This record gives sequence, C-alpha cells and structure tokens, in this order.
Amino acid sequence: MSDTVQISNVSVDLNNYTCSSKGLILPLVSEYTWGTGGRAFLYLIGLLWIFLAVAIIADVFMCSIERITAKTTKIRVADPDVEGGYREMDVRVWNNTVANLSLLALGTSAPEILLSVIEIIGNGFKAGNLGPGTIVGSAAFNLLVISGICIMSIPSPDTRRIKEIKVFFVTAFTCVFAYVWMAIVLMVSTPNRVDIWEALVTLAMFPILILVAYLADRNFCMGRKDEHAEGVVGFSLDSKKKYTEDKGLLKSEVRGQARSYETMSDEDPERKRESRRVHDGDGEADLMHLAKELGHEVRDGDLSEHEAAQLAIAKANENTSHDRGWYRVNATRMLTGGRKLIPRVLTNFQQLYDNIQLAPEDRADKDIAMRSKDHTAGGSKAVVEFTAAAVSVLENEGKVRIGIRRYGKKDMPCTVRVETINGTALAGEDYKPFSEDVLFSKNEELRQVFIEIVDDCEWEPDEFFFVRLTIPVQEDQSHEQVAIGNVAINQVTIINDDEPGKLEFAKPSLVIKESYYVARIPVNRINGCDGHVSVKWRTSDITAKEGIDYQGREGLLTFDNQEINKTIDIPLFESKKKERDECFAIELGDCDGGAELGKIRKTIVTIVNDDEFDGIVSRLLNMTKANMGGMALESSTWVQQFKEAMNVNGGDIDNATFLDYVLHFFTFGWKIIFACVPPAKYGGGWPTFLISLGVIGLLTTFINDLAGTFGCLIGLDDAITAITFVALGTSMPDTFASKTAALNEKTADSSVGNVNGSNSVNVFLGLGLPWTIASIYWAVKGEYFEVPAGSLGFTVIVYSVFACIALGLLLLRRFLPVFGRAELGGPQGPKIASGVFVIFLWVFYVILTALQVKDVIKVSF
Repeated sequence: MSDTVQISNVSVDLNNYTCSSKGLILPLVSEYTWGTGGRAFLYLIGLLWIFLAVAIIADVFMCSIERITAKTTKIRVADPDVEGGYREMDVRVWNNTVANLSLLALGTSAPEILLSVIEIIGNGFKAGNLGPGTIVGSAAFNLLVISGICIMSIPSPDTRRIKEIKVFFVTAFTCVFAYVWMAIVLMVSTPNRVDIWEALVTLAMFPILILVAYLADRNFCMGRKDEHAEGVVGFSLDSKKKYTEDKGLLKSEVRGQARSYETMSDEDPERKRESRRVHDGDGEADLMHLAKELGHEVRDGDLSEHEAAQLAIAKANENTSHDRGWYRVNATRMLTGGRKLIPRVLTNFQQLYDNIQLAPEDRADKDIAMRSKDHTAGGSKAVVEFTAAAVSVLENEGKVRIGIRRYGKKDMPCTVRVETINGTALAGEDYKPFSEDVLFSKNEELRQVFIEIVDDCEWEPDEFFFVRLTIPVQEDQSHEQVAIGNVAINQVTIINDDEPGKLEFAKPSLVIKESYYVARIPVNRINGCDGHVSVKWRTSDITAKEGIDYQGREGLLTFDNQEINKTIDIPLFESKKKERDECFAIELGDCDGGAELGKIRKTIVTIVNDDEFDGIVSRLLNMTKANMGGMALESSTWVQQFKEAMNVNGGDIDNATFLDYVLHFFTFGWKIIFACVPPAKYGGGWPTFLISLGVIGLLTTFINDLAGTFGCLIGLDDAITAITFVALGTSMPDTFASKTAALNEKTADSSVGNVNGSNSVNVFLGLGLPWTIASIYWAVKGEYFEVPAGSLGFTVIVYSVFACIALGLLLLRRFLPVFGRAELGGPQGPKIASGVFVIFLWVFYVILTALQVKDVIKVSF
C-alpha cells in the first residue's frame, strides 16, 4: 500500500511529518493527521507507562541478581567447644562490595546503560544526546536529590553513618573522576572524538573500580580487617559436605571469612562465642522473646493473632540488614501495587512496635512497664484511675474521701464521671448516692471527691458499696483522648472501728503463671483502718532462686488512712523449662503506726507454666515463620509468580491501600507478561538474569523513541529531555529505595554509600561499552568516532563541580558536631539546611544546563 496520497494534484507523504523520524520503532502507524498537542500528551503517558514496565522487569532482574549473589558454600572451621572438633558453616561466595559494584550496580543502572547502547546503534553508530545526557542527569539526581532526601528523612536527633568508609572514599573518588575523565576525553585528549584506546580505558575502569574497592574492603596493605565472621550465613552441623575447592577472587574471600573466625584469639573467647551466638541462635531467641511480648497483647484482647504475626514479621525485617537491591525491589513494588517486602505497621500498634525495636539490654529495663497495659497509647491519652482499689470509713465520720489520679497526657483538661453502685450497703440508707462529673484542669494530676455516709443508731455488720469511673461523651470529641486505668472501681467499706487494724496476707499461698511476669501479692488491713501504717516485707528462696526465677528484695508497704488493700509486686523471670513448678516465700515483718500483724504473716508463691499462653506463643511463632517468605524477593514457583502478578499487593488484600489498587490496575498487563519470565530459583538465577536483561533492552528502545519524540514535540532538545524526564523516570525507584534504606538500616551504606558506585558504573559501562562498539565500527571503516562535546561537556563540568561540593558536605557532616557527626540525620536545623542545599544544587544544575543548551550561556569547547 502506498504511503503517498494525492491532494489537489499535490503529492503528500504520510510518513513525513513533525518529529516522525525520531524513533527506531515508533511511530507504529502514521500520525500525520494527529494534532501536535495530542501526540505530545500520548507520548508522555506512554513514557510514564514504559517507566513502570521497566521498573517491574527491573524488579525481576534484581531478584535474579540477589539469587546469584546470595550463593553460599559450606566450609569446616575448627572449634574445640563442639563434638567432633569442628563446625560446618555457610559462607557467601560473593563479597558484598564486589556484589554491590558489579551485578547490583548493573541492576540499578541497566536502563541507563542500555539506553546509551541502543541509541548509538540506532543512530548508525553515531553519538546521540539522549543516552549520555541521561547518564549524567541520573548521576546528578542520584547524588544530589537522593542524598538530600536521605539526609532529611532521618528523624532528629537520630543519625546514620557510613560504615564502610574506605570503600566510600574509593567510590566517591571514582564518582567524580569518571565524569572528569569524560571531560578529558571529549575536550582535552582528542577533542570531539573518541579513539579506541580511550573507549577501552573507560571500559577497563569498571573492573579496576571493583578490584580497588575490594582491596579497600579487605584492608589490603592497611592491616587486617576487624570483622566478626563476615559473610557467615549460619552453621549447619547436620551437613557432611566439606568445602574442598574454590577459585580466584572468590576463593580468597571465602578463606578470609573463615580466618576471621579461626583467628579470634584464645584470649578473646567471649568474642568467639558472640560470633557463634549472632549467627546461630540469637535470631530464634529474639523471635521467641518477641512472640511472648506479643502474646500478652493477644491474651488481653488488644491484638489478633494475625496482627501480632504481622508485627513479628516487621520486627524480623528490622533486625535483618538488606542491600540496595532489596530496597529497590521493595520501592518498585510500592510504585506498582505489588507484594511489599516490608510489612505495614498500623498506627495503633506503633508504640508497641517501637518498644520491641529496643536492644535486649534496653528492653530489659522496660520489662516491668511492659507487663501492664499501657493505657496512655504512647503518651497520647490522659489516663484516670482511683488512687486505691479499696478504702474504709468509720460510720460516724460522716463522709469518705475517694482519691483520683491522672497520668499520661497532662497538657489538656479532661472529664470523668464518678458514680456509686450498691453492694451490701444501700444508697439512701447507708450512704448518699453520688453521680457527678469531675474535671481535671490542664496539668492537674490529683482530684478527690467526698461521698456522704449515713450515720444511724442501729448496730449492723460492716457493709460495702462501690464507686466507679467512666468517661462521659463530649461534643468536642475530647473524650477520645481520655482512658480509664487499671483501678476503675473502688470498694468502700463502712465500719464501726477506729483502730489502726491488723496487716496480713489475703491467702497463705498463691499460684502465679510465669507469663504474667509479675507476682502481685495482696495484703489486707483488717479490724481497723484508721491512720497511716506500714509494714516491712522480704522474700526468701525455696526452690525458686532469687535473681534467676524472680527479683527478690526487701521493701516497705504503706497504707494511707482508710486504705484496706494493697499489693506487693515481685517481678518474675522467664524460664525455658517445659514443666515449671518453683516457689519462694514472702514474709511480713515489723509494723509501725500502731498496726499489728494478723494471722497470715507468710505466703508461698508458686510459679507455674501457662499452657494457654504457651499455645498462643507457639501459634504466633508458626504464623510468623510461615509468613517469613514474604520478605524473600523472588517467588518460588511459576504458579506463585502468576498469583502475585494477578492480585493487588501480591495477594495481601488486607493491607492493600487504595493507591495499591490504582497502580495495580495500570500495571496489570505488564505484571502478567513479565510473570512468564522463569522464577529466579531456576538455574541459580542466570536464566532470569539473561531474559530480563533482554526485556529491559527492548523496553529501553521504546523509552528512546518516546522520550526523543516527546521532547521534539514540545520543543525540548534531547539533552534537556535526558537530564529531566528520562533521568527522573529511571531514578524514581532508587529514590524510594534509598529513603527506605536510610530509615530501616543502622548505617548509611545502603542509602547514600552505594550511590557513588552506581554513578561510576554508569560511565564505565554506560559510555565505555557503546564507545568501544562505535569506535571499533568506525575504525574498521577507516574513520573516527565523532562525539561533539557541546552541551555534554558543559553538563559534565557542572556536575563534577557540584558533586565535589555535595561530597564535601557529606564529609563535613561526618566530622562536625553541629551535624551530629553523621552523614544522615542529626539536629533538625542543620539537617534541613543540608538537605535543601544539595537539592538546590540539582535544581541549579538543571537550570544551567538548559540555559547552555538554549545558547543563553555561551561556552565553546
């Protein structure tokens, strides 16, 4: 069919129209009759849609890389402390630094690298502006914008420091040197052209960077690296396979990991035991402790078992360090409505979750506080309760004082209702009914109410009634910020005795379940309640041992006037015994204030297992372990892969948000197509790696066409389109990944530390590879590969200057107290100022580049 038509005897070529020749594949049909504005809008939507597709297939690509770099092998390490004289342990074959700068950097930079290669090939091996501009623009965005966001994302005054600082220095140097080298090649060595030797040197810098970074990581020529069996994944005494061979660089790495364990000196046995503990059973112990903490919340009805399991998974994720690739996959799934790797913690449970993030030694200090329910919801509510659970009053006193206290949130007024309830004493006959609202003013902690007692002339036995606290509903909804504490009911006993009374235990023996963590022993005051009295008490071992099974001590228990019931709280410690039956004694001693000891002066406390609670803990552990697969990157089978692709949030509907549904709708087709890629479990991840890399290359071709045509339609040069739309589109997953890594990791390595490595790889591979291909092509033809410096040279110089400034600021932040001596976070003011400053550098970089491209700034090279 002819593409030429006759209109009024004039031939019109339907394939020759505005921006029709910008793409390699697009347009698929003639757009001759389409309006320019409509075409620009459709190309923009298409560009954004392809960016999502690239993000999804890059997710698959990163999963294959994670599978490849997670490969382990088993070795035997001498250990006289175990049977057989050795332990078998798994060690990673890939060094972390080598993995980060090779495959992981390739995974995050693949779109930019392939875009540069495809553009040169599509242009007939002639240089273009889109690929190199995207590489420089992406580097500027990564270093300046992502660093600024990460600096500000850490809550003050928390900080994050780069741990592998020597590797950071290497990658920071190459991050700048790579672009300075570009400028040297394009403007100094062979202006406006690239020779074969220059292209090969550029490409060779990639393995050189990996080697130098590896040597820095291993402290080559700088003393031995202080590490705790780095790379150890776990120990396995069941396996009988012995590690017998390894190759090259990987061989020395494995040996280095083994030596780091073997050479721990005999003078430092604690360090050696700690290394085994960290990698052998500490994670399981932490998970058991967490399950018990959450089990209390489940038993009290504050959490469901499903919600508790989600919190446990979040905690397990918090304690696991992840690399940049893991966070990039999670960010991609956030952008496409896929299965999240980090569970979402509901706001209602954030206080509980924050508490379980504490280190074990810090958490132990808060154990007693955690044993009772926190009614304040992390300090956000005012909690009101009676000062005592029971009081007594002489009938002839005429009235009884009831104390009420407020704790928690105090910077607001709050109202509670106090009302009486009949017991054996009847309202109107023995006391005057009471039902009134009591107002606590701002910062007021104590209030009291008086209830009138009816004094009659008839003899009658001691009687009692109750006083109850409730929260009245307020029109301004302020009642939602008030809660009732543990002591919500007060028992009032009317007696005819004005003696100070006798003090004794309520029972001669008590059985306490260990899951309650505290034994609350009631002490009663009988035969009188007049005045302030106190009694000494102390504990003694029987079969339970003080300091091991319980926290024994001596103390003084005080009763205020008219108080008749108090408790002695004895903290209990956990035991791993399957059947627990241990006891200790607590005895009352000297009294003062005129009180005497009653008949029950000593009680025996027996600590036993809580089978019901143990069942809850067991179910939580099983649910948590069953769901731990949600933290794994790849799906195990093709069927599971398709299920996750077809369902929003990977099938976790309960935690899916409205935005997840929207993003899932727009990306559903891509998810189904890419689910056809083999799961990463097959072939060690290599089939997935190769297929997904090919798909990324195909999609990058469409990005080249869409971006070039879109820029042409709206009047933007390729250089401006590259450093703005394309650079932002390819860097958006890295932005979310770095922010999440900054918040979740204990160091800044995975957030900003690896940015420099990716930027260096962009140049060494993203330009070195296409330059090598094109320079060889033109050399065979007897010509030179022409690469006009133009705007690219100017962009490289601006970026290099701004990169030096940004890296200098990060170093200043590391060493100056005003910034908190850390690259990320720190005091609020300096943190915000630093973040805004480096982001402004990126804005200034874009403005300067755009002005130079439009010849407002005239620079000749």
